[in-house]
Amino acid sequence: METLSEDGQSVPHNCEHLKKRKQNMKVQTNTEAAQKSNEACQDQIDQKVMVREAPDRGNIVAPSVSCSLEKETFCFAGHEISIRESVDAYGALIWPGAVALCQFLENNQRQVDLLDKAVLEIGAGTGLLSIVASLLGARVTATDLPDILSNLTFNLMRNTKGRCGHTPTVAALTWGQDLESNFPHKSFHYDYVLAADVVYHHRCLEELLRTMHHFCRPGSQTTVLWANKIRFPSDLKFTERFESSFNSTLLIELPQQEVRIYKATAKE
Repeated sequence: METLSEDGQSVPHNCEHLKKRKQNMKVQTNTEAAQKSNEACQDQIDQKVMVREAPDRGNIVAPSVSCSLEKETFCFAGHEISIRESVDAYGALIWPGAVALCQFLENNQRQVDLLDKAVLEIGAGTGLLSIVASLLGARVTATDLPDILSNLTFNLMRNTKGRCGHTPTVAALTWGQDLESNFPHKSFHYDYVLAADVVYHHRCLEELLRTMHHFCRPGSQTTVLWANKIRFPSDLKFTERFESSFNSTLLIELPQQEVRIYKATAKE
């Protein structure tokens, strides 16, 4: 069967089909390009939001190796805690969720008794939350990306040596990757999984949720304590996924800081 081209010439049907297919592919390519452009614009907007939370700390472009260093001092569990930060990495700055969860743990020790409990922190960053958990008596494993571990280890050792019954340990953990091989269920069990401000400007939310599920699975009796400042629409979407994936409870909401703290256990 044949059709006529625009100049009146006879065109085989399969050629006409190929022409339409090429047109559709061009439209699809243009659509994908527009989507990527919109995502890039949104990335820039989201990054500006993150930068505004860290005034006078330099230009945070993306998570990277620590360069310029600053120090912040806190007081938790009867100890002064000195934290070395980097102005060049999201993971090497202290964010509101970490401070809020530290305060919650200190003020609610009967509700959340960490004494001699096995505790895992994912996305530990500077280590503030892991330090406080250690000072409250927990056996802590602090995890983050490999390029964050040097500063994380420095802060942990600096603030826990001679102060804690259990020396905290540090391990590399990339969300969603090699979980069963690096943290097999038979060998690794935690009473609590701590996470603070792990939901922000990044594209690993599915991997983060998968990591939470790995450590807080049915029958594990593990409790997740997650604190986060709500900044972006994606934060709310993740919160909905989190609430539907676990037996979750909103423990506290701090409107002024825009921080929520959740408690969750696995659905049996």
